[in-house]
Amino acid sequence: MSVSWPNDVGFDTDYEEHEPVPLTVKGKIPEYAAGVLYRTGPLGFKTDTKAGGQWAAKHWFDGFACVHRFEIDFENGEPQVTYRSRRTVDQLLENVRTNGKLDDITFASKRDPCESIFQKVMGMFTPRQNNNNIAVTLSVNMPGAALMPGGDTLEKRVQVNGHTNGIDSLHVKTDSAHVKTIDPVTLESQGFASHSRLHPELKGALAASHTKTDPVTGDLFNYNLDLGLSKGTYRIFKTSASTDKTDILATFSGISSYLHSLFLSKNYVILCVWNAFYSYGGVSILYHKNLADTIKPFDPNTKAKWYVIDRNGKGLVATFDSDPFFCFHSVNAWEEASSSDPAKTDIICELALYDNTDVIHRYYYDNIMSLHPDSKNYAGKKRLSCLPSHVQYRLPCIDHGLGSSKTLPAELIFKADKAISMELPTINPSFLTKRHRYTYGTTDRLKSSFMDGLVKFENVTQKAIFWETEAHTPGEPIFVANPEGTEEDDGVLLSVVLDGNLGKSYMLVLDARDLKELGRAEMRGPMSFGFHGTYKAVGRKYGGDI
Repeated sequence: MSVSWPNDVGFDTDYEEHEPVPLTVKGKIPEYAAGVLYRTGPLGFKTDTKAGGQWAAKHWFDGFACVHRFEIDFENGEPQVTYRSRRTVDQLLENVRTNGKLDDITFASKRDPCESIFQKVMGMFTPRQNNNNIAVTLSVNMPGAALMPGGDTLEKRVQVNGHTNGIDSLHVKTDSAHVKTIDPVTLESQGFASHSRLHPELKGALAASHTKTDPVTGDLFNYNLDLGLSKGTYRIFKTSASTDKTDILATFSGISSYLHSLFLSKNYVILCVWNAFYSYGGVSILYHKNLADTIKPFDPNTKAKWYVIDRNGKGLVATFDSDPFFCFHSVNAWEEASSSDPAKTDIICELALYDNTDVIHRYYYDNIMSLHPDSKNYAGKKRLSCLPSHVQYRLPCIDHGLGSSKTLPAELIFKADKAISMELPTINPSFLTKRHRYTYGTTDRLKSSFMDGLVKFENVTQKAIFWETEAHTPGEPIFVANPEGTEEDDGVLLSVVLDGNLGKSYMLVLDARDLKELGRAEMRGPMSFGFHGTYKAVGRKYGGDI
């Protein structure tokens, strides 16, 4: 147990502010940071039922969805920060309180196996209105937004809301093919729709929470997975930011796997099917009604497979394989002239790699809450298998004429020590699809039962620096670039941190060059530990999904 690093209030909380409240600002926040920071994730995981009992989710990924909004403004050069938040699953909560159970498919919550298989088939991936517990990633001004619920009322909504810092729409995403529309100011849910709204062929149930957005065009890229008993059908697609039109870039069959993210380079989309394979091709989700129990035990003998898809209409152009691994988060991908044949191209892919899938089970609430006795099962060296390594792979000699019939080996460039690696990785978003030098993220150096610091990793020297304060648990850092800066790391990091001793959170502002604190905006209560965020600066075109 980690009594000296308390974090329970960051998980078991119902603190929210439906109207904007001012925060207490200390220190300095640079004026170029003016804009809106959104965060999403679970807000609490327990609720009392009308029958007098209590219902509780078991896994961190299954808490009650919420969206948070920090607005950073300046008056006479002085920073002002406001905060508001809202759960986006009112109907789901009401159903759980009334029925004492949750019927929807979740990530890890277990179900009654005696429930009729026919009921499961009818309900699979068809969530009820406002029940969809979507709370993993966010997109500002998402391509295709006009086709989603609320899109036809966008002009009216902007007129009513007034100044929105150029934020016309906000959507939350998860690992299903459903997207939820959120009012970007009030944070109220406005309905949800599936990928088939974007294109009728996108009929599969699963997708990546982490879409990739081209930093120049704003075009959005993702995959859609249609499950099958033997193999699944993957469709890689692009939605244009300028036209809202969606094109299928490639369709191919492969082992159905839990893929939380993908890679994007200047000319290619790269989908790595790593080793989180679904049993019975994913059809067993009907039985378990969750994804975690459907994922097979890690197979050290089946290689991970990399598919390279041309962004310009030439389809699947190359396949590679590598030693098996698991991953949640890709970081970046970029292209280089091949050293062995300058007429061909190498793709470098960077990611947070796990040696197996132990980390999925580590994130049950009992294992990560500091005061729960089960957290000792993952304390110290017992948790090493659940820690990521920062790695780079090379996919060599991409040739448009090669096709996908021959599988080539991917080359491991480096694998950093776990002590200097990270989760929730992020970069300067303007370097997406380009060679970058710095990656930022949260660290787990075994000092608490959860996250315990922030890290800046340097790719060339493979060295790292840290920000850490005893009993202060940080969330994902978001990079905000200095528009007048000339270096990749000229900017600030925004992270929401829980002070476990006070039981309150604050928005932390760090200098991205040395991780020194510049300022903070203190909240009135604890913000629940979430997953991801996005930031939209005043006057900048895209929200920077990475």
